[in-house]
Amino acid sequence: MSSGAKRPSSRPSGRAGSRKGTRPAGRQLHTKVKTAKGRKLSSKLWLERQLNDPYVAEAKSRGYRSRAAFKLLQIDEKHGILKKGGRIVDLGAAPGGWTQVALERCGKGAQVVAVDLLDIEPIEGARILKLDFLEEGAEETITKALGGPADLVMSDMAAPSTGHPKTDHLRIMMLAETALHFALQVLAPGGAFLAKVLQGGSEKELLDLLRRHFGQVRHVKPEASRKDSAELYVLATGFRT
Repeated sequence: MSSGAKRPSSRPSGRAGSRKGTRPAGRQLHTKVKTAKGRKLSSKLWLERQLNDPYVAEAKSRGYRSRAAFKLLQIDEKHGILKKGGRIVDLGAAPGGWTQVALERCGKGAQVVAVDLLDIEPIEGARILKLDFLEEGAEETITKALGGPADLVMSDMAAPSTGHPKTDHLRIMMLAETALHFALQVLAPGGAFLAKVLQGGSEKELLDLLRRHFGQVRHVKPEASRKDSAELYVLATGFRT
């Protein structure tokens, strides 16, 4: 978040946010961005896409910190991974959209630990940890903050894009595998694991490990994921030790 940005509210306004539906309402007008001096075409296209993205507008309307909140809302709507009073780890949490949804959906008694390298503005009800998940000792710090077995470990972590599809795929798979190894240590029986991967399929080693420890493993692509994006999520439920 840039230093000049307006500080977002710590939670979506109102407890009814999770019951308003998981898709934007109404039609959006198409806004074109004029090419400004010094603005690259890629920047112009990104800004134009943001201005015309109904999920961006709806997230702002509901007080969510990012459009990514709708991805988790849609996954939960279909698969029911956010349980009342649940204990959850949110890896790659900045700016906090998934954490907001988890607190909102899990309600009273929920415990959410949000982890990221980047700063996250305080979110009421969440324990926020600014740290590198890949550094030695990070897993122990998170486990201590969690205070008990997790019902869900979710990872929206992604390395900066290199523009080289194979390299990007390998990097994001490494993050997913690291998140899974952590999840295997902290999940309660029956728990769930959700992690971002890229289309092209999860690596065989990851899927084999998931199938050994979970009752059901599937790939999901929520409607809020942009159609032109290779982004995909692997969801595993029914954890068994």
